[in-house]
Amino acid sequence: MVSLVSVFATAILPIVAVGGVGYLLGRFRDVETDALNTVVVYVLAPALVFHSLATTTLAQSTLLRITVAILLFHVLTVLVAEAAGRLFGVSETALSAIVLVAAFPNTGNYGVPVSNFAFGDTGRATAVVYLSVQAVLIWTVGVYIASRGSTENRLEGVRRVFSVPLVYAVGVALVVRALDLVPPVDSTAMSTVQLVVDSAIPVMLLLLGIQLARTNVGSTLSAVAGVVGLKMVVVPFIGIGVALAVGFSDPAVARTFVLEGAMPSAVTPLILVGEFSEGEVAGVPVTEFVSTAIFATTVVSVVTLTVLIAVLQSGVVV
Repeated sequence: MVSLVSVFATAILPIVAVGGVGYLLGRFRDVETDALNTVVVYVLAPALVFHSLATTTLAQSTLLRITVAILLFHVLTVLVAEAAGRLFGVSETALSAIVLVAAFPNTGNYGVPVSNFAFGDTGRATAVVYLSVQAVLIWTVGVYIASRGSTENRLEGVRRVFSVPLVYAVGVALVVRALDLVPPVDSTAMSTVQLVVDSAIPVMLLLLGIQLARTNVGSTLSAVAGVVGLKMVVVPFIGIGVALAVGFSDPAVARTFVLEGAMPSAVTPLILVGEFSEGEVAGVPVTEFVSTAIFATTVVSVVTLTVLIAVLQSGVVV
């Protein structure tokens, strides 16, 4: 078995360290996160996605297989979370929150760097594909889930997918690859994009830390215990099952896929419930419930991802 200490030091500690700097910055300074978030959404993330997809060495068949696996994973995760919520008879608002927290992992400012550290270039390339596909899902299916019972909000939210640059970055990257128009890696154009890409991961981690510093956990922590268990314990097994069912030819791709699905909850669901949902969950506002769940899953992930990466790197599972 791969040493847990070694895995933590090489794959998790760099993430925790940079994210920790962001956390401290958020605790002791009034940092305007809206501007940082805009830079990430409109510049850094699209550049990262475009460069990674345009220059990836993953075969077209592998890209297609990853996409199919991601879709299957999300369908199964939504069904499991939905079933769990209905089993306990929660409200529609609570059900939406539970499904969003469980079904959409943080594949961007957490998943990409962890996968990069754990599985190298292949890990990063696979993680970016995951991020790209999930971005489309979360701004369509995610909006539908968050806005249950409100057709007007749902339709408006779906329209917003076309205002997300990341979606267009995916399309442009696929087109230039298909037409064999990708500039040489050492060209001025690609070197410029690379310069932007190099800043994407550290800025994403700093932003994540700042956002977590502003999460008010308080008494809400006990209310999210169930969904945290579902997200960090049950959902990773769904990812393993999907990886085995799809049958990736490259072990690094399969392992990164499993790792991405096991990431803590994404921050985007908080944006969705803030805009498209209303009401309370377990006696607290739905936004507070979701933000606490994001915080808790992120903290727990330091342990769960360390163990998972060790298991994956040992080749025991996939």
